[in-house]
Amino acid sequence: MESAQTNTNTLYPVFLKLEQLQVLLVGAGNVGLEKLESLLGNSPGTSITVVAPYVKPEVEELLEKHPSTILLKRFFEETDLNEKDLVVLATDNPELHREVKEMANAKGILVNVADTPELCDFYLGSIVQKGQLKIAISTNGKSPTAAKRIRQVLDESLPAELDDVIQKLHAIRNTLSGDFQFKVREMNRITSVLVEQVGSKNGRYWRKVAKYCTIVFVSMIVGYFIFSYLPLQQVGRGFSDWYATLDKNFHWMILAGFMAQMVDGATSMGYGVTSSIILQTANVNPAAISGGIHTAEMFTSGASGYSHYRFGNVNKKLFKALLIPGVTGAVLGAVLLVKFGETHIHYIKPVMAAYTMILGVRIFTNAFRKEQKKKFSRYGWLAGAGGFLDSFGGGGWGPIVTSTLITKGRTPRFVVGSVSLTEFFVTLASATTFFTLIGLQNWQVVLALIIGGVLAAPLAAKLAGKLPKKTAFFVLGTVVVLWSVRIFIKSLS
Repeated sequence: MESAQTNTNTLYPVFLKLEQLQVLLVGAGNVGLEKLESLLGNSPGTSITVVAPYVKPEVEELLEKHPSTILLKRFFEETDLNEKDLVVLATDNPELHREVKEMANAKGILVNVADTPELCDFYLGSIVQKGQLKIAISTNGKSPTAAKRIRQVLDESLPAELDDVIQKLHAIRNTLSGDFQFKVREMNRITSVLVEQVGSKNGRYWRKVAKYCTIVFVSMIVGYFIFSYLPLQQVGRGFSDWYATLDKNFHWMILAGFMAQMVDGATSMGYGVTSSIILQTANVNPAAISGGIHTAEMFTSGASGYSHYRFGNVNKKLFKALLIPGVTGAVLGAVLLVKFGETHIHYIKPVMAAYTMILGVRIFTNAFRKEQKKKFSRYGWLAGAGGFLDSFGGGGWGPIVTSTLITKGRTPRFVVGSVSLTEFFVTLASATTFFTLIGLQNWQVVLALIIGGVLAAPLAAKLAGKLPKKTAFFVLGTVVVLWSVRIFIKSLS
């Protein structure tokens, strides 16, 4: 029986109205700061008395923002326990922890001791919060690191819209009349659709298998009839004659599509900038470069954006903040490139090379940059600049917008999802503008990019997530910078 209890987490979870309690925190160093951030982060109005002879500057800054807290810069005294409901010990003195623990328990006060589970009367768990929804995670004091990692997984997995769901269910519950049992039955009936949708995933999987098998079978039948009336030799000769009519740089364009898809699969960005620098090497017209890239990318970004939306990775407020400025910038960049691309080619090419070189440096530095937990509000300017430079330079939406938002502390999952969905509309606006102004003169670029992308897609999918993020950014940034320098020097000479 003891063995079974040892292997089971017997803690009983509760959620305290901490702002109605008096809390004592002993210690104000790194661990004390971590405990204080957890307490005030979840219950900002809590009355906390902090006692410590040495106080970390960050602790003082945090306490200044919360008038309900008190700071005593001195050593602990037994009278500090008077009228306290909870005690948190966060010093580097184990003997002091044991003494305070005995004093507190004698007064009937519960104690939490940092990094000493055997002395704890309660644990401070890792917490995930989505509006009104709050989930506390406990490993029974065995591994705070595991609890932290699980919290990160749940925080990224659970959509922000969960709070909207809870608010709506609360509103529905308030409209129900009848006794408690009736309300429970009605709420169970309303929410059962969520479980049913999850349960139907298995059926959708087998429907997909049946659909793909049908497609393969039909393709075999169609292929049989085609090659029955068109011998392979004749088909090969016709293809050779057709290929001879294509642009002499068509193979370079296919390589651009292949490399761009490989890079995008490994780093989730860089499709446009990689395509652009390779096509610049092949001396393709700047307007044709950007127009072709955006036309081809429109299909991939559309599929990507839709997938992110279906899986709940899109933050609607962020999407709305990026959409209009991004589209406006894309249209303006496309118009200016078409207007000056032919007449000012000798000036624009060095500018585009310098621009891709700057993007490469930005991607390179992102490999070593830490996230900044700072408030960011200039979404319109960021999206407008990203859309403009993406159209004018043939790429850069991802390196500019995605990397900026992530380095500013936004959740990567929702940044990638929201920016990907916005990218579809940005590329659609850009491609439509190029089509309206220059027609279909870039169809060979589009075809080559699609062919190269299709060839690379299976390998890129295998590489996705396998290459460490820092390594991928480092390699991509280095390649882009070196290639851009080569194009820049060549264009100036």
